[in-house]
Amino acid sequence: MVFDQMAFFFDEPAGAVRPEEVLSFADGEAPVFYRENPRARRYLLSVHRDGTVHVTIPRRGSRKQAKIFVLEKLRWVERQRRKIQAVGIMPQEWVLGTEVMVRGGLHRISVRNEGPPVRLQVGPVELDAPRWQGNLRPLVEEHLHGLARRVLIPRTLELAEGHGLKVGRVTVRDQSTRWGSCSAKGTISLNWRLVQTPPDVADYIILHELMHLREMNHSRRFWFLVEQVCPGYREAERWLKENAARLGM
Repeated sequence: MVFDQMAFFFDEPAGAVRPEEVLSFADGEAPVFYRENPRARRYLLSVHRDGTVHVTIPRRGSRKQAKIFVLEKLRWVERQRRKIQAVGIMPQEWVLGTEVMVRGGLHRISVRNEGPPVRLQVGPVELDAPRWQGNLRPLVEEHLHGLARRVLIPRTLELAEGHGLKVGRVTVRDQSTRWGSCSAKGTISLNWRLVQTPPDVADYIILHELMHLREMNHSRRFWFLVEQVCPGYREAERWLKENAARLGM
C-alpha cells in the first residue's frame, strides 16, 4: 500500500460528521476524521484551516493502517498546524481596510472615489460598489474572478503556444480543493484564486497542467517534464502550501 500526505488546507468534506479520535499537541487538540474513498490509490493526510486532521482511506485500505499512518506523521501534522497559525486565515467577512492578496501582494480594500457611484480599489483592481458597507467579500471576489479570466486564460494559451502544445479549452472555475486540472480532451481548468498568487506561481500551475497534455499522470517522467519547463516549481509549491489558508483554500 502506498502512503502520501497533502499540505493544502481544505474545507471539511461532506460526510465527516464527528472525529473518531483526537490528537493532543502543546497548542491544543486536533480532531481526526477518517473517510473511505474507493477511488483513492493511497492514504492521504490533510490538515484543514480549522486545525482538524482528515485522512482518506484508499480501496483495500483499513482504519487500523490509517491510524498507524497518522501516528507516523504526527510531526508533519504539528508543522502544518503551526503554519496555519503563522500565516493566519482570511477573515470570512471583508470590509474596508481588509487586506486581500492580488498577484502576490497584500492590498487593503479602500475607497478610491466616494461617488456617486462609490468606487473601491484593491491593488490593481477597481470596482463600482453600489453597496459598500458591510461584507464586501462577494463583490471583490466577483471582480477578482473576472480578473482571473482576463489574465489566466490568455497566459495559458501563450505558454501552450510557446511549448508547442494545443489546448482544447481553458476555463477559470471556483475550485475548493485544487489549483488546476487537465482533462483527457485537453481542457485546462484553473482556480480563479491563482490571480491572487505571484505571477510565477500561477505560471507553475499552468505549466503543470500543460505538461499533463504530454503525460497524463504524476510519474517520474511527468515531473521531469515539469522541471524542464519550470525549474523553480518546488519553490512555487512551497509558496502555495504556506499561503493556502490566506487564500481561503
